[in-house]
Amino acid sequence: MRHARGYRRLNRTHEHRKALFANMAGSLIEHEQIKTTLPKAKELRRIVEKLVTLGKRGDLHARRQVNAQLKQEMHTAKLFDTIGPRYKERQGGYVRIIKAGFRYGDMAPMAIIEFVDRDVDAKGAADKARLEEYENAED
Repeated sequence: MRHARGYRRLNRTHEHRKALFANMAGSLIEHEQIKTTLPKAKELRRIVEKLVTLGKRGDLHARRQVNAQLKQEMHTAKLFDTIGPRYKERQGGYVRIIKAGFRYGDMAPMAIIEFVDRDVDAKGAADKARLEEYENAED
């Protein structure tokens, strides 16, 4: 029987699982679309939906709760400055999961998780900005 089994463990300890989803949620907020395995995407959806709801609230307590979970201030800032106001009128369902076949190496089911009304230019924009900063620093 599977009573009181509220989440997927994903063969990880509690600390590893917490760090995994903090990193994945930060990446999803930064790029607005990521590719991962289907079970991780389904579990990440639960976490990100709650974070966006806190981002919509926008008060100091919500910001501190999100910052404790995400660990990086730039992800918290983007959540509260752009993503939260974007979904102000929406009552939930901020994230969609699209199945993306199977991984070649181990046939793990893959999925793309993305925000519903995402900014298409956000994917990779932070990486390009970091690359430009690096190239300008060399000059």
